Amino acid sequence: MDVNFLIDYLLYPLLIGFARIFDVSIGTLRIILISKGQKKYAPILGFFEVLIWITIIGQIISKTNNIACYLGYSLGFAAGNYIGMILEEKLALGYVIVRIITPYESFNLIENLKNEGFGVTYVPAFGTRGKVEIIYTTINREHIKKVESIINRFDPNIFYTIEELKYVSKGKGIFPVK
Repeated sequence: MDVNFLIDYLLYPLLIGFARIFDVSIGTLRIILISKGQKKYAPILGFFEVLIWITIIGQIISKTNNIACYLGYSLGFAAGNYIGMILEEKLALGYVIVRIITPYESFNLIENLKNEGFGVTYVPAFGTRGKVEIIYTTINREHIKKVESIINRFDPNIFYTIEELKYVSKGKGIFPVK
């Protein structure tokens, strides 16, 4: 097999694919940082994202008749999106609000959350089927599994939602130490 053929149809597409994985992963993280109000790091990531992208496009344009480069570019884009989301999930950036709605007395659940260092706000309410209790806690995303574990120990069938927050002001004496 010709060395030029291997370079053009194997090496270049692989390099383009891996570079695209890298730049799309950076782009995914950049967009997530922007949505969370992280103004400091997003521009830096944007610089490297575009620098890599321009380099890749230059290679693609110089090889307009090479379908393997287009496939490497496309596969790298798809994989980069997936890897970027996994990275963001692992980094667990930002805060979430957990809203728990239960028709049962929630004293034990509230005490368990407080004992683990989470701040809790309790609101008695009335739902479609009668009285309910709503419990709110604002937590760092890295603590989601821990809070879910506490909730599931209380009632594995309990209704709760988790929502992303853009910004949290840690009011004095309100936001927990965790």
